[in-house]
Amino acid sequence: MTLAGSGRPLAASDSHTALAAVAGFFEQTLAVARAEARKLLRDPTELASRAVQPVLWLIVFGQVFTRTHAIPTGPLSYLEFMAPGVLAQGVLFTAIFFGIAVIWERDLGIVHKLLASPAPRAALVLGKAGAAGVRGLPQAVIIYVLAALLGVRLSLHPVGLLCVTALVLLGAAVFSTFSLIVACIVKTRERFMGIGQLLTMPLFFASNAIYPLELMPGWLRVVARINPLSYFVDGLRATMIVSGTSRFGIGVDLAVATGLLAFLVLIAARLYPGLAR
Repeated sequence: MTLAGSGRPLAASDSHTALAAVAGFFEQTLAVARAEARKLLRDPTELASRAVQPVLWLIVFGQVFTRTHAIPTGPLSYLEFMAPGVLAQGVLFTAIFFGIAVIWERDLGIVHKLLASPAPRAALVLGKAGAAGVRGLPQAVIIYVLAALLGVRLSLHPVGLLCVTALVLLGAAVFSTFSLIVACIVKTRERFMGIGQLLTMPLFFASNAIYPLELMPGWLRVVARINPLSYFVDGLRATMIVSGTSRFGIGVDLAVATGLLAFLVLIAARLYPGLAR
């Protein structure tokens, strides 16, 4: 079957149109991500302030518990065990308050301008998630440098570094998109701050970030397996640390992160227009 007057197969034309639509979608996503990333260059002090808490966890909490040997961590020292968890914590704490910036954009009228653009809502959400992922990478660099200074045996294998980068990007994107969903629902900075503070600590402590699953009571172990942060920590621990292992499997960790991001982007794309009202 051919298109009238062109002699071109219809299937080939449909395929070309689909590819053009996909390319356009990712081009618009990158445009949004670049615009969001420029904000980071204008205010790099935000990264320094966000890095303070993870640094304190490594230097104070990690050093003390490494000396006490109170938590069994197998072939890893406790500092090596918790370093990936501290990186995941830094990414979580940075990304979970991303929604505040979205509420500010609503108050300044920027959301209305974005919604008036021809970009699909999913591209707007995914672009913001990608920019949040970029914000997580400096956190990883800071934690790597500090962990090396503290004697943590870091794996510098190119494949491992690539997996760590992917997990940091996905982790920040997942939690920032979740934050955007919360912002779309509550719509005020005061409510958002309360909910954000309510969520961060349970997500962190109900995961395998600072103690193994085996030490948890049964009910908490179930919660930790549902908690997405556990899968990010699990993947980071296997790829970031020499002799580190994955309890769930790197493939499972990446699949959970990717699937959860896709699910949250679809929800956020439906809710994002309501933020302007």
